[in-house]
Amino acid sequence: MNPEETEAGPCPKGQGAESRERCVLVAEDDPEMRRLVCRALRRAGYRVVEVEDGRALVNALIRCVKDTPEQLPDLIISDVRMPGCTGLEVLARMRRVEWTTPVILITAFGDMETHDEAHRLGAARVLDKPFDVDELCSAARTLVPTS
Repeated sequence: MNPEETEAGPCPKGQGAESRERCVLVAEDDPEMRRLVCRALRRAGYRVVEVEDGRALVNALIRCVKDTPEQLPDLIISDVRMPGCTGLEVLARMRRVEWTTPVILITAFGDMETHDEAHRLGAARVLDKPFDVDELCSAARTLVPTS
């Protein structure tokens, strides 16, 4: 996990929903891509929590549900292919338990089958790498406005 996290959970909320920063949980195994995405989202006004792979993503979500459900992320951005658990597997698990947090998937392997599966599972967007970070931020703002 990233030092941005607190012991209370990955996405600490402020006093009221109106006054707090929206939290985006980013799961990406490529450190350079993760830094690029997180930096763009922070500039766009989001609080960002980073995890390095699918297993860390699942653990962060479980910790939130179990310990501090009020600290769930507002948006999840995940790579599709990662060690431990793929973004599609995480999305499938979330939807099985009727978890509706919006998910944007990013992938270097954006074939039609991957896109179809992602949309079937309820992904809000699927972006093929390389993508424009402005497009990612625009998709995030559409799903979870910063103000």
